[in-house]
Amino acid sequence: MRVPQPRMPALGMLPLDTTTGDVRESQAEVAVLPIGSFEQHGPYLPLMTDTVVACAIAREVAARHPVHLLPPVTMSCSQEHADWPGTVSISATTLCAVIRDIAGSLRNSGVENLVLVNGHGGNYVLRNVVQESQGTGTRMALFPGPSDWDVARERAGVLTPSVSDMHAGEVETSILLHDHPELVRPGYETADWTADDRKHLLSLGMRAYTESGVIGRPSRASAEKGRILLASLAESFDEYLSLLAPKSRRAVR
Repeated sequence: MRVPQPRMPALGMLPLDTTTGDVRESQAEVAVLPIGSFEQHGPYLPLMTDTVVACAIAREVAARHPVHLLPPVTMSCSQEHADWPGTVSISATTLCAVIRDIAGSLRNSGVENLVLVNGHGGNYVLRNVVQESQGTGTRMALFPGPSDWDVARERAGVLTPSVSDMHAGEVETSILLHDHPELVRPGYETADWTADDRKHLLSLGMRAYTESGVIGRPSRASAEKGRILLASLAESFDEYLSLLAPKSRRAVR
């Protein structure tokens, strides 16, 4: 019997052919690091969903701005999904250490600005990593911020309130439908589930609030919403680039 192989994201999420000469020529002052996760996203979205989302955002940013695009961190703090098949986590301490090591390595090669493009809501510790970067020689930022998402959601016509659109819902499904539609399995159209009162999520985990792994309304998702979400976020990055590298010439395409 042939064992079905899991469907994996296309390798084209990030450029694979970049050479050291390309980086030298670009003279990018800001590096962009996508940070995803490897966790359950219900039966219709892949374990790599957050990584695909983070990479899609980072790629849109790099298409608009002169940044040094890095490959993603694919495992992070997904402990609230620990008892779901397929989920793999690392500790907050490990994630912090990885980012600090990356920042130090970038400094050695002359890049002193690092933007963390976070695709996973459970990576609370990233705010502290950015906060603690003060005085280290690397200036960091966390992107997208809540206001960036608010603007993007409004522009895209996202109908589900952000508090309800927590996991595998309208926004994430829309971005995947636009960026990697082959990764979205049939059935998301009838998978809506809401659980706005998640007061004890950190103590009880996701199992206490959903049987399917979905919290949101994926039925409202569309590829067009995904396209607009990404375009809006890439535009919002203008402010971050101006803050981190004010002398950089924006390459808006």
